[in-house]
Amino acid sequence: MTHKKLIKTPAEGIEKKPSENDVLLELIQYNETDYFKCEDLPINELLGHLKADHINWINLDGLHDHSIINRIAEHFCIHSLLIEDIVNDHQPKSEEFDEYLFFTLKMLHRIDGNQISYEQISFVLGKDYLLSFQEDPGDFFGPFREKIKMDQGRVRKKKADYLLYRLIDIIVDNYYTVLDNIGEQIEEIEDSIYSNPTEKEFKRIQLIKKELIFLRKALYPLRDAVNKLVRNESDFIDSANERYFSDVYDHVVHLIDSMDTYRDLTSSLMDIHINTLNTRMNEVMKVLTVISTIFMPLTFIVGVYGMNFEHMPELKWIWGYPLVWGVMIGIAVVMIQYFRKKHWF
Repeated sequence: MTHKKLIKTPAEGIEKKPSENDVLLELIQYNETDYFKCEDLPINELLGHLKADHINWINLDGLHDHSIINRIAEHFCIHSLLIEDIVNDHQPKSEEFDEYLFFTLKMLHRIDGNQISYEQISFVLGKDYLLSFQEDPGDFFGPFREKIKMDQGRVRKKKADYLLYRLIDIIVDNYYTVLDNIGEQIEEIEDSIYSNPTEKEFKRIQLIKKELIFLRKALYPLRDAVNKLVRNESDFIDSANERYFSDVYDHVVHLIDSMDTYRDLTSSLMDIHINTLNTRMNEVMKVLTVISTIFMPLTFIVGVYGMNFEHMPELKWIWGYPLVWGVMIGIAVVMIQYFRKKHWF
């Protein structure tokens, strides 16, 4: 299992854009009566479209061109330390400044096999704008963009903080998909362990444990970051929208509970796997021991009559050979019946 920082393979439901090497800029501007969208404009031209009486959502895909990020930072007076948090991998956190609110978290994608692909996404929330910075093209916001365009739901009637809530909520909801995938793997491994435990299942358990450690590092700081939005009564979060962020907080807590449950199950699977292998080994050893015990008296008889003494009366008997076979077979049958009576096999 590996953790990929950049999204190279689109998962189901991810909106994929044409190029991964270019910096892609998108402006969605709206209020209750108006909607405007533009893409792939030069940064100075895009910034010229901003309107104070609209909600302005600027989304940037690709963090390798620092000149564009610096131009946005200059326009919105974003602190240089926050720019470092945006362009570098950072644990989820929330931080409030005089002119804006900063929020960053991990956006997870489940791809084939035991790989969790992720990217960091950062938000800067102002009074009438929201900036989102993504590392790579492609996200889960496509259907939500359509809802904004078609004026479905509450978003066109709300302020920028509600837009931030919806985007965070979409990202957090996808964590359930990742955890469900892990749960399915655990059930599959459990069935395999009971039917035929092998080293392959042991390795898969180890990979899942690593996945859960990664999720722990992503979820616990995210819980604290969302809780900070709910508890601190931020000037950038409308009191009417605090309940929505509280709902996201409840989802994150539930995800943490599920993750801890899966972690306990994974530890139990490890114990079950080891115990099952030991039990199987004991069964094999018991069968081999029974077989060895049965052949011990037979080997003794054969060894006695394999000695090269000249005067051995039984060697002269006509029925000596069948008698020895009869004795050996009789001993084996008696021993087998005795072992069965004792339930040793």
